[in-house]
Amino acid sequence: MRIRAAISVPAVFAAAAALLLAAPQSQAAAGHAKPARCTEQALTLRAKAAAGDPSVVRVSVTNRGARACVVDRVPTVTFADLDGAALPVPQGGSGTYLLGAGRTAYAAMRTIADPADPEARRTNAITVAASASQWGRPFSAAQLGAGREVRVWEPVTTWWQPTAAAADRALGVS
Repeated sequence: MRIRAAISVPAVFAAAAALLLAAPQSQAAAGHAKPARCTEQALTLRAKAAAGDPSVVRVSVTNRGARACVVDRVPTVTFADLDGAALPVPQGGSGTYLLGAGRTAYAAMRTIADPADPEARRTNAITVAASASQWGRPFSAAQLGAGREVRVWEPVTTWWQPTAAAADRALGVS
């Protein structure tokens, strides 16, 4: 036998509203929502070869937005027509880096350990992105201050750091 309750629609909504009001606040409602991913349009990327050592490239990303947002833990650096990207140092799984409004994060990259290495590849540009899902910004070798070409072999890049000095230390650059 089936029993039908005679409950009106407004009564159901009133009961649901009462349950919601009595329930504990979620983190999102309490102002603890996770920051959104940074949009590519809100970011400014810069890259420059280190003076006297074009195999070291210093990278920065600035959040021009009005709110904090997140980028990937490590920048994505690719090399024009060459396959692959710079590997993170230290190694680690994926993650994010919180970039406050108006704040800048820094990374350092080594394109090649020994520029005289016979295995070295050469390219005329690199592309830097704050997240793997973004197109990034291309930099020619001349824009980097690396001359006519960038030598590449087993490139590595640091995780984003709060200062340029911290990025240099993470790469082992003094």
